[in-house]
Amino acid sequence: MAETIAAVVVAAGRGLRAGGDVPKQYRRILGEPVIRPSLATLARHAAISAVQPVIHPDDADLYRSAAEGLDLLPPVHGGAARQDSVRAGLEALESRRPRLVLVHDAARPFASAALISRAIASARASGAAIPVVAVADTVKRVDGAGLVTDTLDRAQLRLVQTPQAFDFAALLAAHRRAKAVGRDDFTDDAALAEWAGLKVVTFDGEAGNVKLTTDADFTRAEAAALAALSDVRTGFGFDVHQFGDGDHVMLGGVRIAHARGLSGHSDADVVVHALVDAILGALADGDIGVHFPPTDPRWRGASSDRFLAFAVERVRDRGGRIAHLDITVVCEAPRIGPHRDAMRARIAELAGVAPGRVAVKATTSEKMGFTGRGEGMAAFATATIRLPWSEA
Repeated sequence: MAETIAAVVVAAGRGLRAGGDVPKQYRRILGEPVIRPSLATLARHAAISAVQPVIHPDDADLYRSAAEGLDLLPPVHGGAARQDSVRAGLEALESRRPRLVLVHDAARPFASAALISRAIASARASGAAIPVVAVADTVKRVDGAGLVTDTLDRAQLRLVQTPQAFDFAALLAAHRRAKAVGRDDFTDDAALAEWAGLKVVTFDGEAGNVKLTTDADFTRAEAAALAALSDVRTGFGFDVHQFGDGDHVMLGGVRIAHARGLSGHSDADVVVHALVDAILGALADGDIGVHFPPTDPRWRGASSDRFLAFAVERVRDRGGRIAHLDITVVCEAPRIGPHRDAMRARIAELAGVAPGRVAVKATTSEKMGFTGRGEGMAAFATATIRLPWSEA
């Protein structure tokens, strides 16, 4: 039987020191919830078969939005202490009987796939392994009055990160033992494992794998994330559909009553189709017809929301972010103005950006051409995205 590796993502804390009006794991960096990169990186890692999120019961809606589209186990609820939350995640995984388990903090969004691979390799060899980085600063021990009592040898000191990786059965047993004797004060799973008698080895962590704790951490993290996305690209899209039978049109994911419908293989959402081509153009990744051929019966009558979600995920798969979306609709009717904000909100939801990063404009063609004659509608779109720099 193939080796099974699972991961627990701890996201049940309140994160009060970070400020903001939501727990820190749901605050956004460049438009994306902090928790999402961790969930996505673990879920997409080839060696990991199951990812178990642990959340606070009050955060169900925030979590659902942040995890949309990812292949994850249903979340379980955590406890008052981090240790309680990890144990809840481990108990939820027990029926799957994984060989190894990784435990990761949702407030560390920048852990790479390479770091996860190192964690797995180290745990396979040792049974308990943690990522660490060297201490660069001099470290002093001080007393209650703030007086220095000792200077520590930093050559023997390390800063500890997550994901930490363990033999699953051994870690679950250690957690159950700690629960039985009333110990809930361990600050990480390595400390608990050490208490339980496990030998914990270290492997190289990553300087960028920072834990977001204060508002200043978020400011620095957003600046670093923006600097890493130095490849700024713009794509252009155009689409047109003719009017046919119907009592409504779909525009920007919004149903708008109208005397006629738009004809097309899917729902003929001319706005979304233009946007999809704009995003794919910025990625140099074909067009909507390449990925969703009109000859394929699967897409007959399909919601164009699926096409936009696909294009957005292609950006995310490249480690990128959508910076701005700009749409111009050309038609004599229906009037777009009354529906503009609803369209912006829906497009923003599908693209995972703030509505302020979506522009929707409308114009007529002054009674000229097919749009002027009321034969159909057209839409133009541009998409600006940011990607990590690549020569490709």
